[in-house]
Amino acid sequence: MSERDQYIPGPANGAKVHKDGEKWTLILVRELRHPPEKVWQALTDPAQLRQWAPFETDASLGTTGTVNLTWTGTPKPLETRVTQADAPKALEYGDLRWELEPSAGGTRLTLWHKIDRRFISMGAAGWHICFDVLDHLLSGTPISRIAGADAMKFAGWQRLNAEYARQFGIEVPQWPPGAAQS
Repeated sequence: MSERDQYIPGPANGAKVHKDGEKWTLILVRELRHPPEKVWQALTDPAQLRQWAPFETDASLGTTGTVNLTWTGTPKPLETRVTQADAPKALEYGDLRWELEPSAGGTRLTLWHKIDRRFISMGAAGWHICFDVLDHLLSGTPISRIAGADAMKFAGWQRLNAEYARQFGIEVPQWPPGAAQS
């Protein structure tokens, strides 16, 4: 049985939301057992991003400028501007902002992601799984990317979606919208 077959996401934790109209900001914090420089590479290198992130990019995110991001499940790249690339501390592009802080055990990684409020718990569940996949990659035990529709079918995603919805005080969103609840 592979690492991926054995993977089960832990409970929803390390997340909060900042509510502002229809576009809310999801704030996720994860402690990683790896130095900021190693985490930075995983956040900026296109080859590493393809192994864990819910998107691909045509260029490094490690310098300011324009790149094309293709989110999992979308047909077309989205032209995106990297507005901050302060290695290995802060990275910002599109609706995402990353902060890396050295910690006793490695790196405290914080993500701010602006998401339509209707999908905030789904985004939290998806990023939770992506962060787990990132941790496996950095630990040398890659389990391959689990993102987009694949993540929604993955064991534990529905549970995480419901747990985060409860934490954020919202109804559990259904996908596709209007789907019958089970």
